[in-house]
Amino acid sequence: MTTRFTLNANPAQIDAPPDMPLLWAIRDVVGLSGTKYGCGIGACGVCTVHIDGAAARACVTPLAAVEGSSVTTIEGLSANGDHPLQTAFVELNVAQCGYCQPGQLMTAADLLAREPHPSAEQIADAMRGVLCRCGTYRRIRRAIELAAERMS
Repeated sequence: MTTRFTLNANPAQIDAPPDMPLLWAIRDVVGLSGTKYGCGIGACGVCTVHIDGAAARACVTPLAAVEGSSVTTIEGLSANGDHPLQTAFVELNVAQCGYCQPGQLMTAADLLAREPHPSAEQIADAMRGVLCRCGTYRRIRRAIELAAERMS
């Protein structure tokens, strides 16, 4: 079956089973490796992408569910890697191993799109579902606050 949608602002069509997880379609069929596999059950948030502007777990989203939708991966967040969140994460040395960063960034971008000036509690609530094995949660929060300041 062919699924047609927009991927990172470009038309995409993927010939794959409709129940294939979007994560594998993005990584294995399209070849974009920025979106990571974490748990496979949507619990860790590492595979977060945007579907029609909202954060979604790609590992539990069937390919058929994005028919006609717009999907944005970490590669589509900014063509040059200069989104305010990306620059703040780099500036504040948020990453240690970096494995969770695509999920962290995509979740934070969703938060800032909905709430341009989030409180510490709103940041904690939004980011609670994205696990960081290295425990850099304080730096993640500070980077989100910095990006929010720069975006306003």
